[in-house]
Amino acid sequence: MKKRKNYKLSARLLVMLFLMGMGLITATIIFLLIGNKHLLAMITLQDVMVFILPAVLSMALFYHRPMHVMGFDKAPSWKWLVIVVAFYFISLPGMNWLVHINESMTLPSWMSGIEQWMRASEDRAAETTKQLLDIHSVTNFLVSIFVIGFMAGLSEEALFRGAMQRTMQDSRLGIHAVVWITAIVFSAIHMQFYGFVPRLVLGLWLGYLFVWSGSLWMSIIAHTLNNSSVVLFTYLTNQGIVPQGYGDNLGIPADGSFPWLAIASIIASLALALYLHHHNKRPVSN
Repeated sequence: MKKRKNYKLSARLLVMLFLMGMGLITATIIFLLIGNKHLLAMITLQDVMVFILPAVLSMALFYHRPMHVMGFDKAPSWKWLVIVVAFYFISLPGMNWLVHINESMTLPSWMSGIEQWMRASEDRAAETTKQLLDIHSVTNFLVSIFVIGFMAGLSEEALFRGAMQRTMQDSRLGIHAVVWITAIVFSAIHMQFYGFVPRLVLGLWLGYLFVWSGSLWMSIIAHTLNNSSVVLFTYLTNQGIVPQGYGDNLGIPADGSFPWLAIASIIASLALALYLHHHNKRPVSN
């Protein structure tokens, strides 16, 4: 696929960053005008202005067929759908354990100021999440699945995997470096330090899934499944159908016990990932 112009990697990333900044400014102005009464609508607008439009516009500047380069034109296959669902359930206990470990992280006393700032940032994020997951009706549940599940998955994958990771694949960086750098940025940009490690692992899975399958839709589906499961379990908990924390505690050992299930989950997840890597090596194509 012919590029429009041989932009340097740094220039391409700066273009993405500039467009994201412009989108954030525009979205912020609209937020100030409408207030914070419509949180889900505000998040959807942010997804479009800060993630989707900058991703598509920047790739349209770099390539003649941006949708093809980003992997939007390759439909998901049943094989990969089965793999995505299987991987989610296999990795769930291990991911829960990583979340538990990361949330229990403490910094040395001389870094207490930084830790207080991190905790305050985490508390603000938790408060926003609590508002988003205040789901008590079927209508609210379906809207939340669309916004928190699908739109978040679509927008973040379009930017991080479809644009950022994909354009870095055309540089001299190796594919593993590209996937890791993108995953680190993906996790860091959420500004939730006590969830950095599990989100980094999620970013690695989504990045390699894009490389192996060649379809951005697979990463979008995997991301949507991850987010939507949180919405589903929250709704079921609010309805009194399942107990509080159902699914979140799977893999987290009782005090003093060895995390056998979590370790087995991590080993099985790594084994499946290595198998996919070995059998789905794809040359980078424009």
